[in-house]
This record gives sequence, C-alpha cells and structure tokens, in this order.
Amino acid sequence: MKILVTYYSKTGNTKQIAEAICEALAGEEPAIMPLGEVENPGEYALIFCGFPVHAHSVPVPVHDFIKNIPGGVNLALFSTHGAHRASHMAKEAIHHATSLAKNTKVLGSFTCRGKVETQILESLDTKPEHRAWVHEARSAHPHPDKADLEDAQVFARDMLKRAMPFEDFHKK
Repeated sequence: MKILVTYYSKTGNTKQIAEAICEALAGEEPAIMPLGEVENPGEYALIFCGFPVHAHSVPVPVHDFIKNIPGGVNLALFSTHGAHRASHMAKEAIHHATSLAKNTKVLGSFTCRGKVETQILESLDTKPEHRAWVHEARSAHPHPDKADLEDAQVFARDMLKRAMPFEDFHKK
C-alpha cells in the first residue's frame, strides 16, 4: 500500500508530528513531503495530511488539497494548535477538514498542541477578546513534546490498521 505523509507547517510543529507518523510507519516505506510538493495524491492508498489550526480552521492550501483528493483514497488528518487538545477550536478545525473530504474516507484524526509564533501572540494580546486564548496558547510552548510524538505514532499505526484490507493485515 502506498502511503503519503504530507503537511503544511510554518513553525515546525506540524512537521514534527509528520516525522513521528512517518517513523511509526517505517516498515511501510511512506513518502513524506510538504503539502506544496505533492504532485499526484491519487497514487496513494492512504494519505496522512497535517496542518496548523488558523483561526479555528484549515489554512487555504490544506483546504484546497483536501478538496481535490480523488475518490478511493483513505485520509487521516492531524493538526497542531495553541489551544488545549480537547478544545472547541481544535475540534472545529478537524470537523471543517473532514467536511472538505467529499471524495475520500476519513479514517480518523489526531490533534496536539504546538508553540504559537510570538508575534501572533503579541498582536492578539492587545485585543481583550483574545487575551484568554493568548494565555492558553503561551502554555503550549513546549509542545509538541515526547508524549505528543508518541501519541502521534500510536495514531499512525491505528490508521494503518484501519486502511489495510482485513486479509493483508492478518498476513503481517
């Protein structure tokens, strides 16, 4: 089964998760590349697609990529964000990404915290309506940490099991 791990990352948080996922799937020899380098997503049976949450949503390049994945491809989504893992913001972004995947089967999702750029925090901290989130996001600075990376690897192996045909899984 051809597997792609692709990501959109500015701070490196999402790239770290992509690398952990790839490491967990090493026996399957997955391809790993930034989203902008993917030429033909239809050649893969399973795509792990990662992104940072921007304003409770999916960045435009990721939005466009997911919408254009051809039918028959299994998709596993992962994201990084400044909020707590179970926050409304994290869930909303994954829900939005899932709704874009009209042609694909979304097998599952994974989210974890990640450091937010200082200039974004400083800019939003001047607005009273964003101060609570800024305080929360500052505590995400040490993430993704070792536990986050290990959780991403568990997620990757689970998604592989879900994507693999039953008979192939039991041959391994």
